[in-house]
Amino acid sequence: MASSTAAAAVSCLSTPPVTIERSIPRGRLLFRGSHAGGSRPLRLNSARRRGLSPAPRAAKAVEAAAKAGPLNVMIAGAPASGKGTQCELIKAKYGLVHISAGDLLRAEIAAGSQNGKQAKEFMEKGQLVPDEIVVNMVKERLLQSDAQEKGWLLDGYPRSNSQAMALETLGIRPDIFILLDVPDELLVERVVGRRLDPVTGKIYHLKYSPPENEEIASRLTQRFDDTEEKVKLRLQTHYQNIESLESIYEDVIVKVKGDTTVDDVFAEINKLLTSSFDKKTEMVAST
Repeated sequence: MASSTAAAAVSCLSTPPVTIERSIPRGRLLFRGSHAGGSRPLRLNSARRRGLSPAPRAAKAVEAAAKAGPLNVMIAGAPASGKGTQCELIKAKYGLVHISAGDLLRAEIAAGSQNGKQAKEFMEKGQLVPDEIVVNMVKERLLQSDAQEKGWLLDGYPRSNSQAMALETLGIRPDIFILLDVPDELLVERVVGRRLDPVTGKIYHLKYSPPENEEIASRLTQRFDDTEEKVKLRLQTHYQNIESLESIYEDVIVKVKGDTTVDDVFAEINKLLTSSFDKKTEMVAST
């Protein structure tokens, strides 16, 4: 993304070359074939008079974009806030490496890594995996070359003050923290209406995305925790987690209304990410 920004800067600032026959005093240029007596002088713009030609300015923009590095993003949202859909859109538009702590944990266990083996021991005992193990997984993933070169999108993590502080200690901090904000009543409606097709694995919603025919409708199942009572408990936990993070990320956290269309939500996120990258580049250029 930084390279495309720099390329645009070069394209906007470059000027076509002007061939001159001989130098004329007092900052005037003559086109080839013209005569000094009847020529019309081409006055240099203020930047050139000060010795700041467009090329050095463009080069500086390229250098600033390169030094700023890629965009690093955290995103959080309550169950059924549409976070998964927005993550896919962000990844497609910006090329960020999408990292979910849950997916990472499952992958580490499947691969039999040291972190995975330790996590599996706790899970087999019915215990929560300690923050230290998960933080190590996240840290090692963020330090891999693709995340360093392309930037990262950390999905749903950290979830607690202790997890956030562990990342801070490691110097891992986002440029922007996006928080999807959806009214509770809509979240409950979205969750309670969800149904799973056990044959295809497709997720339906009785109101927003109903099954195509009666045959499919007859075999749909509901997750045991997709009830109003369970959803409200999960929402309470979500708000407690976010509250514990606000003091740490107060300068980068931004709420985005998630109760509009998918396209409208992404349009707002897109503006925020573009603005965040521009600010990051400007800060580097000013130092």
